[in-house]
Amino acid sequence: MSLPALYVSHGSPMIMIEPSPARDFLVGLGPSLPRPSAILMVSAHWTTTAPVVSTATQPETIHDFGGFPPALYQLQYPAPGAPALAERVTALIGAATERRGLDHGAWVPLLLGWPDADIPVTQLSVQPRLDPAHHYRLGQALAPLRDEGVLILASGALTHNLRAYFRGGEDETARSIVFADWMAAALEQGRVDDLLNYRTRAPAAEQAHPTDEHLLPLFVALGTGGHGKVLHRSLDGSLAMDAYAFGSA
Repeated sequence: MSLPALYVSHGSPMIMIEPSPARDFLVGLGPSLPRPSAILMVSAHWTTTAPVVSTATQPETIHDFGGFPPALYQLQYPAPGAPALAERVTALIGAATERRGLDHGAWVPLLLGWPDADIPVTQLSVQPRLDPAHHYRLGQALAPLRDEGVLILASGALTHNLRAYFRGGEDETARSIVFADWMAAALEQGRVDDLLNYRTRAPAAEQAHPTDEHLLPLFVALGTGGHGKVLHRSLDGSLAMDAYAFGSA
């Protein structure tokens, strides 16, 4: 069974309790796909200098945020870990290992899309000091997992400028739309070189991503092969909540 690699925008933790088109999409995502044997999460919220994969047998739910309603800190995602998958990832990309739980970039989309928490899951870090091409190569190396029943689920945000988000205004939203439209065209057309050089080629790139980490998971998914297929597009203020599939979906 071959599974797609996915890139989703996880948004604010408030997505767990506030209705939105992006929340509805994530709730329907798991049921729309074949059941994977395991899930490899690639979250923007685990950053390291070199790739690291978690060998935790029972990953804890990490509430890596502050100032939110108490109900969010009660949420748990008690899925089993996937140490065998972590070992496979290590063999494919030479990643280091660490016993680590699931940050909200991982458990938010998992809890919405696969609420039974019965699929083994592990997490791979991103390297914000390294470029999109590095993450694309990671995806290329991880591509065989798709034919082994593993769902590669990359989680970030198609635009992520929190200062602009809290500032608000039509100009900020317009810049996000321009960037998201460019990304949609480049992904659907398979313009890999443009995507890897998005900072100099995409309009409003600096405004959309003052730093790279929330877009880096996308390049891992892109590297696994295939043009991007739009699964979802919506906005939360100036945050683009778009999602894409690579390969079959």
